[in-house]
Amino acid sequence: MSLKDFLKKQFIDVIHWTEPEDGILAWRYPMQDMEIQNGAKLTVRESQMAAFVNEGRMADVFGPGLYTLNTQTLPLLTNLMNWDKMFQSPFKSDVYFFSTRLQVNQKWGTATPITVRDKDFGAVRLRAYGIYAWRVADPRAFQTNVSGTRELYQVAEIEGQLRNTIIGRMSDTFAESQIPFLDMAANQVELAQKIAAHLNPEFTRLGLALDSFVVENLSLPEELQKRLDERIGMNMVGDMGRYTQFQVAQSMPIAAANEGGGAAGIGAGLGAGLAMAQTMMGALRISGGEPQPPSAGTPAPVTPSPAAGGGTAPGKETKFCIECGASMPSRAKFCPNCGGAQG
Repeated sequence: MSLKDFLKKQFIDVIHWTEPEDGILAWRYPMQDMEIQNGAKLTVRESQMAAFVNEGRMADVFGPGLYTLNTQTLPLLTNLMNWDKMFQSPFKSDVYFFSTRLQVNQKWGTATPITVRDKDFGAVRLRAYGIYAWRVADPRAFQTNVSGTRELYQVAEIEGQLRNTIIGRMSDTFAESQIPFLDMAANQVELAQKIAAHLNPEFTRLGLALDSFVVENLSLPEELQKRLDERIGMNMVGDMGRYTQFQVAQSMPIAAANEGGGAAGIGAGLGAGLAMAQTMMGALRISGGEPQPPSAGTPAPVTPSPAAGGGTAPGKETKFCIECGASMPSRAKFCPNCGGAQG
């Protein structure tokens, strides 16, 4: 290889970059000992920006397009280097490419519940999660504050910073809004807009632009959610007395079916249901001082009938069957109605 060919290869005539994989935000063009030739071509594709850095200072930034590098296209860099030959000789400078496409489906969420003061429930702990999208908007600020002189800077390196910033700003939003939890959960779009408004200045400081922010879910921890469900259930029930009567009425056919088959089972189940109803209603009327009637299954006191000679006529005394509740002679060993043995 001749000396002329060797020197020619040290000059860069075309500068461009295509992203080899997802997740790359900044990439430094491999200069090594090469110099950029006057009149070289710079290609910046859509979703990219390119920046020239000389002696640690960022000079010119280029958006999408094809550029011929000379004193007209590099005014700031030309001024920094103070060329006295009108840029006739090659120059050497670091060239950085930045990916400006959207970084979509970035997930955020509360690792632990955050405690906020709620109008309805007092101090509560909230959980939330969702997605957001952002992009590099200002290469100068991003290179100065984030990527620096790194040869390669990727999305994964800034994800933790962004997620923690989101959680911090979300807590501030809850505290300032004074909106009850139930209203926040029902208006997640408006809540996301308020959080995004708090986040925009932080993203701008890093050279980024927040494109979208979505709150997918806002909830209480499991133990608090159970209490909320109980409260909702009580509000739906309304009148507890009428609800109790309804529950008793519903349980009566079930009790009758489970006590056994035949007339004896039906009678016993009915008696149990009536006893349950009387007990429940009696409990509800305790505060009013109303008397509680005897249960249907409890034998009533025997009232003897007067007979000749001052005694009671045999066979005239009655009692109730302990199985079905039917009236029967007091001395009968078996119920004539259901056949149940009497103790």
